[in-house]
Amino acid sequence: MATSVDDLLPAPVADTLPGLVPGLGADGRPRPDAPLVAVTGVTGYVGGRLVPELLAAGYRVRAIARHPDRLRGRDWYGDIEVVAADAAEPEQIRAALDGTQIAYYLIHSLGSGRRFESTDRHTALVFGQAAREAGVGRIVYLGGLYPEGEDLSPHLESRTEVGEILLASGVPTTVLRAAVILGSGSASFEMMRYLTERLPAMTVPKWVENRIQPIAIRDVLRYLVGSASMDPDVSRGFDIGGPDVLTYRDMMQRYAEAAELKRRIIVGVPVLTPKLSSLWVSLVTPVPGGLARPLVESLVHEVVCDEHDIAEHVPDPPDGLIGFDRAVRLALRRVQDAAVTTRWSSAAVPGAPSDPLPGDPDWAGGSLFVDERKVTVDASPAALWRVLEAVGGERGWYSWGLAWRVRGLADRLVGGPGLRRGRRDPLQLLVDDAVDFWRVEEIEEGTLIRLRAEMRVPGLAWLELRVEPTERPDETVFAQRALFHPKGLLGQVYWWSVYPFHGIVFGGMQRNIARAAETAERARTDRGVSASGGS
Repeated sequence: MATSVDDLLPAPVADTLPGLVPGLGADGRPRPDAPLVAVTGVTGYVGGRLVPELLAAGYRVRAIARHPDRLRGRDWYGDIEVVAADAAEPEQIRAALDGTQIAYYLIHSLGSGRRFESTDRHTALVFGQAAREAGVGRIVYLGGLYPEGEDLSPHLESRTEVGEILLASGVPTTVLRAAVILGSGSASFEMMRYLTERLPAMTVPKWVENRIQPIAIRDVLRYLVGSASMDPDVSRGFDIGGPDVLTYRDMMQRYAEAAELKRRIIVGVPVLTPKLSSLWVSLVTPVPGGLARPLVESLVHEVVCDEHDIAEHVPDPPDGLIGFDRAVRLALRRVQDAAVTTRWSSAAVPGAPSDPLPGDPDWAGGSLFVDERKVTVDASPAALWRVLEAVGGERGWYSWGLAWRVRGLADRLVGGPGLRRGRRDPLQLLVDDAVDFWRVEEIEEGTLIRLRAEMRVPGLAWLELRVEPTERPDETVFAQRALFHPKGLLGQVYWWSVYPFHGIVFGGMQRNIARAAETAERARTDRGVSASGGS
């Protein structure tokens, strides 16, 4: 018999919202006259999970993104409208919202630098005005839970201000305020997971004794979907949280128990400031310092729900809200089954290059340095492709491991993502997936993988991995190309300083990938011969 966790995985949240959602048509799709909802932040952790839940609830969905191409490869891409727009540009977002009844505002500048408050403020003001002018019936915003009457961290202060701006927009608005979100791939969950798994004994700051009311991502999604049906006269904020109130120390110990780890030794010390704590977190966990600091600063406050009024509009599910232990087991099951649909790294690293690779190497943008290598591989194109699609993460980069680790550490020390982001899936890549300090910019199935660097470098960098068939079915050309567009003199100096190491790093990578493909091809052939001989 399946466990309750297993039963929880496949069912959409709409199944627990009877009467509150439109429901699907006879063909299993949203009806043509169903409400059209706009979703921003669709490339992020929550937005990427909300879209399929809205579709399953019977809503038509319009995804709004600055770079819509990053959504290609998602299972639901063909079931939605996709509009290219920047939410901070009045004319673009006004046109994108035209004809929609509900708009989900899932945008924030978490970890984007010192001016994130002004960026959040401007974008919220523009969005609120555009929604009013477009005749949107409701805005739904996911913000942060905060204590009343305290000096808030810059991150919580900004999230609070955004909610107030949207509530004052003249459009009925639902502001959902959540603390720690528990779910496979969320930044809060990954931070807790890696701290607990990697440190059997640790010294921790005093904020680990603060009380927190975490909430499972499934319940967050349920509240988001259910909020679309609120009466027009409801415009306010709601605290949302799970059934458990715990300290961060309790959360780590209960995570250890759920993950079948020994009880952790946790010693509190009063000297770790939020800044030092975030540096410590960024060194131990995959979460980079720019993201770790606002998360840590938020934990300095006790964040417990003051009310549960949301239940008057979105009733609790029949089995109740998901508790901490069950949420952790569900998240771990998804991790173990490689079924993590979105991660905190789904959103691009703030400040990282986002311009696509120019098609013409001699384009007007300036110098483009190229390191190109080709090798013939005694393996089929399919065998080589399987190796290429699995690069990075736990498998590494088939090259001088120490050099990659040093480069990753150096990147983290200057605020980059480093190598610890890993991969969403160990075998399959989608456009916009994060792979260590790269992001997948383009995939041509079986032929090309183009990675765009999100590490801190004085310029723009790409790495292309290409499969080129030959006339022989058991022979393939592996083409590898590193490209760099320098910014200023520093960029030029950077390229020529690392260029002597390309033969070791990229040359070794090419040879080892070719060898891995040949080994896989021989193993496949041997299995085929063995099966034939035993028939």
